[in-house]
Amino acid sequence: MSKQFDVVVIGGGPGGYIAAIRAAQLGFQVACIDEWKNAAGGPAPGGTCTNVGCIPSKALLQSSEHFDHANHHFAEHGISAKDVKMDVAKMIARKDIVVKQNNDGILYLLKKNKVTFFHGRGSFASKAEGGYEIKVAGKTEESITGKNIIIATGSNARALPGTPFDEVNVLSNDGALRVGAVPKKLALIGSGVIGLEMGSVWRRLGAEVTILEGLPTFLGAVDEQIAKEAKKAFDKQGLKIELGVKVGEIVNGKKGVTVNYTNAKGEAVVLDADKLIISIGRVPNTIGLNTEAVGLQLDERGAIVVDADCKTNLSGVWAVGDVVRGPMLAHKAEEEGVAVAERIAGQHGHVNFNTIPWVIYTSPEIAWVGRTEQQLKADGVAYKAGSFPFLANGRARALGDTTGMVKMLADATTDEILGVHIVGPQASELIAEAVVAMEFRASAEDIARICHAHPSLSESTKEAALAVDKRSLNF
Repeated sequence: MSKQFDVVVIGGGPGGYIAAIRAAQLGFQVACIDEWKNAAGGPAPGGTCTNVGCIPSKALLQSSEHFDHANHHFAEHGISAKDVKMDVAKMIARKDIVVKQNNDGILYLLKKNKVTFFHGRGSFASKAEGGYEIKVAGKTEESITGKNIIIATGSNARALPGTPFDEVNVLSNDGALRVGAVPKKLALIGSGVIGLEMGSVWRRLGAEVTILEGLPTFLGAVDEQIAKEAKKAFDKQGLKIELGVKVGEIVNGKKGVTVNYTNAKGEAVVLDADKLIISIGRVPNTIGLNTEAVGLQLDERGAIVVDADCKTNLSGVWAVGDVVRGPMLAHKAEEEGVAVAERIAGQHGHVNFNTIPWVIYTSPEIAWVGRTEQQLKADGVAYKAGSFPFLANGRARALGDTTGMVKMLADATTDEILGVHIVGPQASELIAEAVVAMEFRASAEDIARICHAHPSLSESTKEAALAVDKRSLNF
């Protein structure tokens, strides 16, 4: 007889392992299945985020930023640094250590919370008495039974038709994190989060970077004013971003990759590069789940169909994170994982999609929550806007990083904050205040009246709130 569990979680990424831990905290017998392997073949839970996404990319961004500062910004602080060199192999090795620390931390947390971990690929075998039989294919094959199943299998990089990833010359986010030497010329297709972050890493280290974007606008999901400010900074840094291009034939040869494309003017261009990173989005990962064995419903994109509570069409089967509708963000997956565990326990877990923050970890960082100015205009919402530049912030001047601004949008009648948009230093940290404020349905006046430490970057948020009422004090 197979082992019986109250909750079986398939996938150990941010949505999965968090769901497993929360379910265990609520008193359930929980299993978590994950197939990621480390270099030695051992378990490496954490999913795309920990292994080839959020965590390793931030490690490389940090290393490359140190290198950039040493070469271009130390002198203004009175620090002399000559012949600064980057050991790419050591940088990658440090990234791998950071990843392993996170893998090991997740395994520890699962053990601490008495979650039974299975290393292998989980898939549906059949409906069973009291739930579902789940097959685990690892070093050995075994079956377990779960009364409730939470699917958290994440997403995979979307390939360009006719141009498969070989992770040598044509790279997904995975291969982009394992490049062994600085490419002389690097091409990227897609100017989204992955494209901009990976482009920034290798540009700082000396690569000539060209980003090709099919859309005519830069960062269309970002507030237009913020996107323009960011583009100005990237142009100044030497990150070449071409918008409105149509990519044609891509030739992957022994010495590199040739990308044929038509630019926005309609001119044919041939771009030769040592490496090509393709970052044109991600697709839900349901490969090998054997959904047909139990009749689990998928949509036309291959995502698992769920309702507002993350319930699938099958009783007792739930799905969270990248494999379902909504933004493909690690923290969104975590919130859904917690909410589902609590719903299984009869509680009322809740995820507010309107207050999920977005971050791009470039320099300058870009972060936002809520609606953009163009969305408010399109929706016919009467609003007020206030902004404050980091150029006028004392802490930003002391840091030597005054690029960008904080922008706040509030309802014209009620003054409720509808959106906050930041481009500049530590935007990823500053956005948290805006998320809290919006979750409590605060007004711009509430933020304007709260005392902020001086000198701090957060004062820019207060000043943007004051600017909504046209009474900024420092600009």
